[in-house]
Amino acid sequence: MAEAPVLLVIDSGTTSTRAILFGADGNRRGESRREITQHYPRPGWVEHDAEEIWQAALGCAQVAVATAGGASRIAAIGITNQRETVIAWDRATGRALSRAIVWQDRRTADDCAALRARGQEPVVQARTGLLLDPYFSATKMAWLLREVPEVHAAARAGTLAFGTVESWLVFRLTGGLHITDASNASRTSLLALDGALWDDGLCHVFGIPRGVLPEVVDCAGHFGKSLPEHFGAAIPIAGMAGDQQAATIGQGCLLPGQTKATYGTGAFVLTNMGARLPRSGHRLLGTVLTQIDGVRTYALEGSVFVAGSLIKWLRDSMGVIETAGETAALAASVADSAGVVIVPALSGLGAPHWRPEARGAITGLSFSATRAHIARAALEAMSAQTHDLARAFAADGAEWRSLAIDGGMSANDWLAQDLADLLGLPVDRPTMVETTALGAAMLASVGCGLHSDLAAAASAMRGPTQRFKPQMEESVRAARLGAWAAALAAI
Repeated sequence: MAEAPVLLVIDSGTTSTRAILFGADGNRRGESRREITQHYPRPGWVEHDAEEIWQAALGCAQVAVATAGGASRIAAIGITNQRETVIAWDRATGRALSRAIVWQDRRTADDCAALRARGQEPVVQARTGLLLDPYFSATKMAWLLREVPEVHAAARAGTLAFGTVESWLVFRLTGGLHITDASNASRTSLLALDGALWDDGLCHVFGIPRGVLPEVVDCAGHFGKSLPEHFGAAIPIAGMAGDQQAATIGQGCLLPGQTKATYGTGAFVLTNMGARLPRSGHRLLGTVLTQIDGVRTYALEGSVFVAGSLIKWLRDSMGVIETAGETAALAASVADSAGVVIVPALSGLGAPHWRPEARGAITGLSFSATRAHIARAALEAMSAQTHDLARAFAADGAEWRSLAIDGGMSANDWLAQDLADLLGLPVDRPTMVETTALGAAMLASVGCGLHSDLAAAASAMRGPTQRFKPQMEESVRAARLGAWAAALAAI
């Protein structure tokens, strides 16, 4: 009997790229991983080498294909990616024209402020569900057009291509296909939530020529094939989604009201809103969750810029810890944070505050504070930021009943329990926490016909979960939240 085909997922993240093999049952069959270099040329600027992103994705995928036994064993490729990151390249040469501007980058804060002063934020929010913030792609594109001569010259020559990371990878994999899926397109500020194509009015607001943008397509379907030279034979590309939408799918949050939180480099909470256009009065975001057969499902989203990157900073820049994994034991080794509160605004504050100018702070330090207290305060900051989001979601009529968590930080049992305690809600964590890649695999499985729809894919591919129930006394919760509010007010 012939072996069942497998799905190849390229997960192109902020700090690393991975290629993961999944069976139609959701079990992992192999993985390859490479780190991505972070470039910080100025305070508030974050860049990646676009060619490194491509070479890392290709190299990891080639290792995975070999592990699978060759291209003939791969049913389809699914792609998921760091969102909002912008790459400019030349269609004629296929080469990047500058470094990628990463989603964390804050260089366009003044541009956003100028647009806000012109009264454009209500217009942008009404059309896209997004606020004016350097986080989103459109002002990054405008900056590249204005500040990088090679990008401006390619635009004049008619060879410029803009895209987010999945668009760049598809272009290189296929040798020229310029597409983006609707979930990623909805993060650019150039796609109306209820519009199938790029919005002319929004392109005018941001000064982006429509001709440089990719075609907007579904999240699952037959998009094209990789060049045979990459893997020995052509492989269909059948699934694409931004990382947070993919994680929502991987968590099985397919019904309105279901909510997930991913704790990776940043922290991102999405609540499925079904076919209802998401509108927020509390500075949350509306986004496309999926588009399949031209039909969209939407989500309400809260985005926190710094989560796992805070732990990485404590390890790599400050030397407070040696490994990320030791934070759970350190946090558990002390009864509380000894009054230490960390506000991790190292690249500004995201939802629901949206303060790009904010910078991080550590308050409440005394001689009694140790590295264990600082490690605990770092984890407590994740719970506090999530609680801020919970209040905003509730105010927008999307109150959480439970929370499904995933991402690298969610493997930390202490954090999972602290989230349940501070939120006062049950928190569910799947056995396999890398649900971003699983969601991309689910989309690819639907796109290539291994499963009939996402509900069938979720039923076949999702594993068991572990539940953490709240145990914290209300007086302790109130004290924690009070200290957090005071620290926020001080920055």
